[in-house]
Amino acid sequence: MSYPRSNVRDVNRTDRLYALVEELRAVAPRPRSARWLAERFEVSVRTVERDIAALQQSGTPVYAEPGRTGGYCLDRAHTLPPVNLTPQEAVAMALALRRLDGTPFRQAAASGLRKLVAAMRADDAAAAQALAERIHLVGASAPATMPPVVGALPVGRVLRIGYADRSGATTTRDVEPLGYVGVREQWYLIAWCRLRASVRIFRIDRISTVVPTRQAAPPRTFPEAELDIPAAGREALSLFARTAG
Repeated sequence: MSYPRSNVRDVNRTDRLYALVEELRAVAPRPRSARWLAERFEVSVRTVERDIAALQQSGTPVYAEPGRTGGYCLDRAHTLPPVNLTPQEAVAMALALRRLDGTPFRQAAASGLRKLVAAMRADDAAAAQALAERIHLVGASAPATMPPVVGALPVGRVLRIGYADRSGATTTRDVEPLGYVGVREQWYLIAWCRLRASVRIFRIDRISTVVPTRQAAPPRTFPEAELDIPAAGREALSLFARTAG
């Protein structure tokens, strides 16, 4: 499935990489020239060549076919059809693979994740990437204990949580989830607290209950500037995990 021409001008690089793979898969084994792809996605030929190089480095089986009618081809036998991973499932896999940082399997894990995300439906992959950008890690890898409510992060929906403070007193809060931060061995939910009318940080191990509601929440961005967490060593989770270069 490829993007309609009316939408290509607004496609960012990540989405364009997905779309390039889908375009080449749709016509495989026939080639598409760099000039044709440049016109299709309204970018320069040089940009297409850089995108193709990035796909090849990630392990996507794209090769160049020489000649007047040549171009770039996708080896369809070595690609996955669109898979039905949910955005939450893709993000969970990315978090799990981050535990392989510092091991000999890091590069293989990152390459495998790229291939899997590239095989997802374009809208699901874009939603997964948006969710991943709301998960920030401080340190080399994700905390070992995964957040039990990570699957219940419906951005744009209100959650009703039971939360215990430092003294153990429990309150019920209606919160609008914004993202997660993982620091060492602890996870924190970042949310707009309707009780306090401001952004609050909730320790995951102090959340006793989670009840998704039907209430819609207004659009809010992840409040990086408001978090009292050092920027050094903090980075957003990426579905396109880094590889050793």
